[in-house]
Amino acid sequence: MHTHSHLFNGFFHFLLKNGVNFVFINYLVLVLEMFLLLVSSAVVEARIRIGWNKFRQLLPLLISRDISLIRTGRLYSSCVRSSMLHGSETWPVRKENEVALHRAEMTMVRWMCNVKVQGRVPSKELRERLGIDDVILILQQNWLRIMSMCCEKKTLIG
Repeated sequence: MHTHSHLFNGFFHFLLKNGVNFVFINYLVLVLEMFLLLVSSAVVEARIRIGWNKFRQLLPLLISRDISLIRTGRLYSSCVRSSMLHGSETWPVRKENEVALHRAEMTMVRWMCNVKVQGRVPSKELRERLGIDDVILILQQNWLRIMSMCCEKKTLIG
């Protein structure tokens, strides 16, 4: 789980220096983290709905047998997945959010590959057919890219 308490460190350090009770500051941190987690769940659900809307719009192309699975995977990645993960670098992601994203993506992947769950084809193999990576891996890469940029800015400034 990614927490955003580091975003508030400057503010809380200011409060502490100006005589505000340390227990109160810890309480504020806890309340803010809980709020961010609640908001992030709603955001993830909304992004999944947006992904499904994009998927339905592109369904004729995504399930067409005239288009190779690799091209289908590229179309999926650039249109559907990018809309699902838009802004994901700012989400404090919980395990339930990861599971929901993974479930939605694998349902779409099975649909594009025309494979039913009963077919018992491993998810990894289906993603390889489409030439796409796991959505959780992409989610982590997005978050790490932003964190590395934040660290670079801190070293340049301080």
